[in-house]
Amino acid sequence: MCPKPGGAHQEARVTRSERFVTLGIMLGIFMASMESTVVATAMPTIVSQIGGLASYSWVFSAYMLAATATVPLFGKLSDLYGRRKVFAVAMGLFLTASLLCGLARSMPQLIAFRALQGLGAGGLLPLAFIMIGDMFTVERRARMQGLFSSMWGLSSIVGPLLGGFLVDRVSWPWVFYINVAPGLLAAALIWRFFEADLAPGPARPTVDYVGAVLLTAGVVALLLGLFELEGGRAAPRLALAAGLFAALAWVERRAPDPVLPLQLFRLRLFAVACAQGLWSGWSMFGSLAFVPLFVQAVLRTSATAAGSTLTPMMLGWVSASILSTRFLLLRLGYRVLALTGMVSLSTGTLLMTRVGPDATRGYVMLAVTLMGIGMGLSVPSFMIAVQSTVSRRVLGAATSTLQFSRSIGGALGISVMGAVLAARLAGALRAEGIDPGTVSVNRLLDLLARAAAPALDGALRAALAGAIQGIFVVALLAALAALAVTMLAPGGRLALGPRPQDADAARPEPAGAVRPASAKP
Repeated sequence: MCPKPGGAHQEARVTRSERFVTLGIMLGIFMASMESTVVATAMPTIVSQIGGLASYSWVFSAYMLAATATVPLFGKLSDLYGRRKVFAVAMGLFLTASLLCGLARSMPQLIAFRALQGLGAGGLLPLAFIMIGDMFTVERRARMQGLFSSMWGLSSIVGPLLGGFLVDRVSWPWVFYINVAPGLLAAALIWRFFEADLAPGPARPTVDYVGAVLLTAGVVALLLGLFELEGGRAAPRLALAAGLFAALAWVERRAPDPVLPLQLFRLRLFAVACAQGLWSGWSMFGSLAFVPLFVQAVLRTSATAAGSTLTPMMLGWVSASILSTRFLLLRLGYRVLALTGMVSLSTGTLLMTRVGPDATRGYVMLAVTLMGIGMGLSVPSFMIAVQSTVSRRVLGAATSTLQFSRSIGGALGISVMGAVLAARLAGALRAEGIDPGTVSVNRLLDLLARAAAPALDGALRAALAGAIQGIFVVALLAALAALAVTMLAPGGRLALGPRPQDADAARPEPAGAVRPASAKP
């Protein structure tokens, strides 16, 4: 049979579209994941020029609040209005805020613009993974997942180096301006070449505004309460968050098109994946906040050496992600990989519970590498499994909710473990005859660096080492909880055909479009 005229050309166009969209997605992932590390490197210089040291932490907290609160909203909006439009809005917010951050001349201005930047970032990452789920079949998504995961590892290495270079050789506003060119390119590529959006829905789609407001307000109240956990002023905000979430559950059960589809939690795989995301995020991201503190304060290394201790963790995460999705996922199944990952995470946190003043950086690197491998095996496995199970009509909500569970878990972990650290440190200092009121975690590094009496130096190090051991016990308990809920995941292999419940799988594609995952390869 002779090939149809133009068939080869059309296949080439499809391949070119996939390539360009993939490049746009990778740029979006890289920008959003690198932003925190770039800004962290520049913050001392920024504070020295515009002031506002007392509000230092809010530059990061405002970004985290906005980004975490809006993740489920962007996922649902992309289900209603299509991926391209919502991605363009998110990128527009992110780039506009980046320009404004560079123009900020006071700390309140910078905090406000960072909150706006967080609103955009809350859409970039989930939409990138949602579009991956739209574009590729399960087989191709598994093979390419490592490519996207590598952006996380690359950003963790490039971010601090780029931030330091821009601050030292150019000026600090360029840590924000540097986003503009790649952001515009990513938006242009996706707008031009991504054509796997859903079929047009009703002219005026139903938007769950009440649910959106309750969800956002509940998340903000929860995170604000968690930020105050160490100071003992969290109870009113946490109570408010509980009330808002209760009202959200009542509204979402009755909404015709809820922003947070509670029926998804009736799917055993989805419910287990979210629970695993919460507990593993608690263990992993909570630990990462305190590993550099231990290495710098207890092991007496430089800030650069403390930061580099986490590099093996990122390399382990990326390597395990590439190996599991490209070679093992379709052979072994997602459940085997997820369980293996949680065993690795639990082993790494168990090793960290044994750290003390006589520990070595090599020991810590081994432990965090095992933790990274655990996340690299489990996170993409659950993501691909969930995306292969749910309908495309709720793919955005499912993907963003799964990412949201890990973000909330990380916030819970950092806050609870910070409170445990403060409490244990105070007790250890009292046991050494030191008034806890004269020593804070924020001042501890400086006190250790300038301690004139070796006895005082040893007492502070021992007190901090004992306190940090306690927080890694909390991390271990969270990792074991993640392992336990992963055991509840249903078995079986991923379906390689169209998704179940997918009513739009047979919809014809426009010429040159990227095929959705539900189409036949």
